[in-house]
Amino acid sequence: MIHPARQKTASIQYGDSAIDFAIEPRSTDTPKVLIKVHPDCRVVAHAPPLASDDEIIRAVKKCARWIHRQIRYFEDQRKDILPRRYVSGESHFYLGRRHVLKVYETPRSAPEVKLLRGVLEVKTRANQPEKIRSLLFDWYKTKAREVFDRRLDEVLSQTLWVKEKPPIRLLSMQTQWGSCSPKGQLTFNPHLVKAPRECIDYVLLHELCHIAEHNHSEQFYRLMKQVMPHWGKIKERLDSMAYFYLNDV
Repeated sequence: MIHPARQKTASIQYGDSAIDFAIEPRSTDTPKVLIKVHPDCRVVAHAPPLASDDEIIRAVKKCARWIHRQIRYFEDQRKDILPRRYVSGESHFYLGRRHVLKVYETPRSAPEVKLLRGVLEVKTRANQPEKIRSLLFDWYKTKAREVFDRRLDEVLSQTLWVKEKPPIRLLSMQTQWGSCSPKGQLTFNPHLVKAPRECIDYVLLHELCHIAEHNHSEQFYRLMKQVMPHWGKIKERLDSMAYFYLNDV
């Protein structure tokens, strides 16, 4: 399972504020705890497998001032994100790029969404925000199925333990990019299609590795490094934009 936040959490006190943070595993070849603050204000402590809870908490406390400053910075940034109105001139993500939205009211034509020369064109019989939002989300789901299926064909050659192409389903989620069932069925968040291709490949490979190792064991991370040596940097890129992709439609 891959998602922006894990279940294991802890908290420290900084002045009058509590800093809550998630704990995620880090590669075994790095002895230090790495602290990250994401744009959605999540704080994550990436800890090596042998790090104790006390060591992790000490590392977070050492960075508490910096963490607090980063949280304030991202909170101020998020205040500038205007609520979606689904009108011409807005921009929406697709495959890592922003595309300008252009809405056409066409009472006598069938509703349609298409991407043409960097412009996301929506034709609708009724120029209503909820209708446009629904059309866009359906378009994203259609594109997600096409892109994920195509990228899965590409990356399967790297996962020799997968004997046949696993089935895919789409499920809109706020806390996960994807998951793998014990029987090997893959589930992906259609919002992921807003991310760059390398981020999509990372999520696909992550779940394909779970077919062999259904947990985040040392062997799992060995497989990940084998199929995508720089997966950590790509995950970082995806995590940094998670808030924007998940709240884009």
